[in-house]
Amino acid sequence: MLKGRLRQGKRTKDLVKTLRRGDIALIDHKDLDLVAAEGLARTGVVAVLNQEAFISGRYPNLGPEHLLQRSVKLYDFVPAELWSLPDGIRVSIANDVLTAGERRFSLGNALTAETADLQLAQTRTNLDRELDKFIDNTLVYAKREKDLILGLRDLPPLETPIWGRPVVVVVRGRDYKRDLQAILHYIKETRPVLIGVDGGADALLDCGLRPHIILGDMDSVSDGALKTSCERIVHAYTDGRAPGMGRMQKLGLKARAFAAPGTSEDVALLLAAGKGADLVVAVGTHSNMIDFLEKGRPGMASTFLTRLKIGDKLVDARGLSKLYQSKLTVGWAVALVVAAALPVAALFYGSPGFRHLFYLIMYKLGSVMGG
Repeated sequence: MLKGRLRQGKRTKDLVKTLRRGDIALIDHKDLDLVAAEGLARTGVVAVLNQEAFISGRYPNLGPEHLLQRSVKLYDFVPAELWSLPDGIRVSIANDVLTAGERRFSLGNALTAETADLQLAQTRTNLDRELDKFIDNTLVYAKREKDLILGLRDLPPLETPIWGRPVVVVVRGRDYKRDLQAILHYIKETRPVLIGVDGGADALLDCGLRPHIILGDMDSVSDGALKTSCERIVHAYTDGRAPGMGRMQKLGLKARAFAAPGTSEDVALLLAAGKGADLVVAVGTHSNMIDFLEKGRPGMASTFLTRLKIGDKLVDARGLSKLYQSKLTVGWAVALVVAAALPVAALFYGSPGFRHLFYLIMYKLGSVMGG
């Protein structure tokens, strides 16, 4: 039996901010993506109830598998009546039935690792069809947005100097933590300008780094990150609307709006390159079809055009943590021990005092063992 408080949220990335260890999460998230699943897992939830399908069959999303590997109970297509329960109410789950006070709700069958593997295998047969649609959408949107993105020159003034300096842009995408860890030595050595895109600012703080600039629509970055000493740029729509400015005003923080097409990570890359960065290193950015399908986007026109415009200034750190992973084998461990022992042996051999001490210890040990 599982017991915990039921916490509800239509937007998973907002819900994770309120979840606590032992909670049961109620979400409405079709094709749960890996980043959202990682956020849920970090909170310590014991079960996730989804009104939608965890795996619809559209593409191979890895979120459910991540939660199952961490022994989180999963139910999808749960009754919509669960949303009528008070947020935070204590509930229990036993035999696929949720009990809240006097009310009982049948949850159906739990999603198992075997079922998830089977469903993911079936989704891979749909990839060619999805790729065909994705390419068509990308080309259509690229024609509409090419003048907006390739002709973008009115950049906002910045207090942080960028010209001639390297810039690291951090987005909270797949494997962003490992890839950020992989370039920490580079960051500490070159001291680049650090730009956190929304939650990417929290990723920098988690690594002991302070972002110089936070850019985005400000819906997934923490208040704590926003209150650090940094520049704040709210990504606004091309018509000038900037919903994120409302949050800045509530927090009493100074911010500047920047109206531009595309995603916030595209805007951050364009800003860095447009302000004269000699190198732009991207961490956690979205760069393939699966990434954009997980974000609910039918194409990646703005990202395609942005990368064309920046050209060879851009270095993508994605997957860098997997490029080389050193492993301490038994052979290497023995070699290290031998290498560490050699100076001691040399000191022993060259010092009569050490030799006499060694012989004295051996004599004493012999006396004790023999006596």
